Order: sequence, then C-alpha cells, then structure tokens
Amino acid sequence: MRALTWHGKHKIQCDTVPDPIIEHPRDAIIKVSACAICGSDLHLFDGFMPGMKSGDIMGHEFMGEVVETGSENTALSIGERVVIPFTIFCGECEQCKRGNFAVCERSNRNKDAAAKLFGHTCAGLFGYTHITGGYPGGQAEYVRVPYADTTHIKVPEGLTDDQVLFLGDILPTGWQAAAQCDIQPTDTVAIWGAGPVGQMAIRSAVLMNAKQVIVIDRVPERLAMAQAGGAIAINFDEESVLDRLNELTAGKGPEKCIDAVGMESHVTRSFDSVYDRVKQAVMLESDRPHVLREMIYVCRPGGTLSIPGVYGGLIDKIPFGASMNKGLTWRMGQTHVNRWTDELIQHIVDGHIDPSFVITHTVGLEAGPEMYKTFREKEDGCIKVVMKPGLVS
Repeated sequence: MRALTWHGKHKIQCDTVPDPIIEHPRDAIIKVSACAICGSDLHLFDGFMPGMKSGDIMGHEFMGEVVETGSENTALSIGERVVIPFTIFCGECEQCKRGNFAVCERSNRNKDAAAKLFGHTCAGLFGYTHITGGYPGGQAEYVRVPYADTTHIKVPEGLTDDQVLFLGDILPTGWQAAAQCDIQPTDTVAIWGAGPVGQMAIRSAVLMNAKQVIVIDRVPERLAMAQAGGAIAINFDEESVLDRLNELTAGKGPEKCIDAVGMESHVTRSFDSVYDRVKQAVMLESDRPHVLREMIYVCRPGGTLSIPGVYGGLIDKIPFGASMNKGLTWRMGQTHVNRWTDELIQHIVDGHIDPSFVITHTVGLEAGPEMYKTFREKEDGCIKVVMKPGLVS
C-alpha cells in the first residue's frame, strides 16, 4: 500500500509499505477514505518531538471502511463507515471508565518509555512518536486499528466524509478546549491561534454562549475565517494584543484564555520569542511558550487557562508567580475524543456546525509531501488539508 512516511526533519515521502494485518483479536483493518494533516503533525515534520524513527507512517486524523475484523471484535462489521479517534483506548481500565480516554492505562505499548518521560503513561496515539506507542498512522491506504471494538466512531447515515472526518481530532479538541473553560454567558473567551483547532474552539465557544470570543493570529485568511465564525480578530503583527484585549474587556482582561498554538509559537518581534528560539537551537529548551506567558499576563484574576495546544517537553521563564497570585486555573491535556462524540454528532446532524468549513485543500495521498510544506508555510491560503487515497491531484 501507499503511505506518507517520516524520514527526518522536513522529510515526508509517499512510499510503498507492507499492508497492515490483524495482530490481535480486538483489531480491525480500515480502508482509508479520507485523512488530514494536523498541526500536531508539524511538530514531527519540524523535528521537535523525540522518539520518531525513519519510515514511521504519519497521521492521526482519518476515517474509512471496515474491511477486516479480529475474532473478538463483535462491535464492528465489514463495510461499516467509521471515524477513528487519534487516542487509542481499551475501554476497560480505570482511566477509561472515568472517560479519560487520552490517558488509557493499557493502549501505549511503550508505556515504560512514556512513564520515564511523563511520570506515568499516556494512551497510545496513531502516527505519533514511539513514546506514545509508535503505532502506524492514518495517512495511508489502510490502517490497523488496535482496540478497534472501542476505538472507533460509527458514521450516521446521510453524513459525508468531510462532515465527520474531524470528529477524530480537531472538532472534539476545540470543543474540549472550550468545555474546560466552563463558559458562562458573561465571559469573554480569548483564543490564541486561528488554525484548525482554534477555528473549532471559536465555534464551540459561540455555541456555549460566550459573551464575546476574541482570536489572536496574524494570517489574514485565518482571521477572516474566524470572523465568519463569530470572533473578534486581533492581528498581533499590526496591533498590541494587550491594549486591544484591555479595550475589549474594559481593562479587566478575558475570563477564559485558550492556547490553540502549543509548542511552536511563531511570534518573532518579542524578546521572549528570540530567547526561546536561541535556547531551542542549542537544545536547552524544547518548546516555545510565548503564548502561555502572554495568557498568564492578560487573563483576568480568577480566570481559566485551557491548553489544547501540544507541548512536548521543557519550557522556560514561565511567570508562575503571576499565575499563582492571580488565582488562575489551568486545564490541559490530549483530547478525550469519545467523551464528546454523541454531543458533537448531534450538533452536526442538527446543522449547528458543519466542520467541513475549515477545509481549504483536498488532494490525493501522493501530493501529501508537498502539502506538508504548503500547510507549514501557510501558503496558497492553506488552513486545512484533506487527503483522499486514490484521488488524482
């Protein structure tokens, strides 16, 4: 089969690789009908996440048709359409029973490595580092899904691939980011990053009846899409984020702040961003946390910081004293995808949100390596790339 594979920093190839096979009775094999490039994939593309190996298959946002099941998998039938969440979960451990699927205690087959880095294991993830299990990803023609009897979302009749594909990652990630804020009708919600997750967080905050939603970015196409979704836009290259937030909140700051950027903040004109890039270059810091620092500073006392943006390791110069003295609440983590599935499907069916609005490019799998570069550089108005195996680009 054909698949996108990692071969080092900025080296993604479309290679011929062995077809997946059933390895456990709970497995399933999925024929991929659609997959996407996610912002988290860029952390691998840019070489910032440890634990990658040459030839690893990329991608954690995908869906398709069940073509084979293991002997113990009675939850799925051949021919069913399913979206696969990026978090692999057993459904039986203590964390899964609590709905904390992203920290499943069983699905990470390299849990010892994760425990050494994080203190405890996290769930296994598709198409990510070997610290999270090293499972082959979904930017391929076929995928083996471990724990497939629980790790799936069945697609309701009448919904297209484009409408449901993002149920596996960016839609529930944006929704969880907003839900973690416990949004009240009097709240101002400020969101850093108008990429795909930020766009979903905007729509989620609006659906949760926030008083006003503000987005901070600098890419015109992203800001225009955010405004179309109901957000007030701040271009940080053209105006002061602090001054504008004070103006919009009568000097009190937003009650809720969402970091939809993560470890690769691209601010270039501040001292702390220069500091981060220098430390990152000499391997004294793994992540660039400008957004975290800014959120701590501007958030209203007693407010909440919600962090769906991925961080991979060590960050420096965080004003933790300001956070403590302002009484800020931090809520963060990988997404517990299936916790939100029923609610989000109902929103799609009822027409409250059509996640396909974020798609700007649809290509075949063979065009994937070039689209990684387009997506990273935000060229050609690129906000979200969907790839369909077999489609001739």
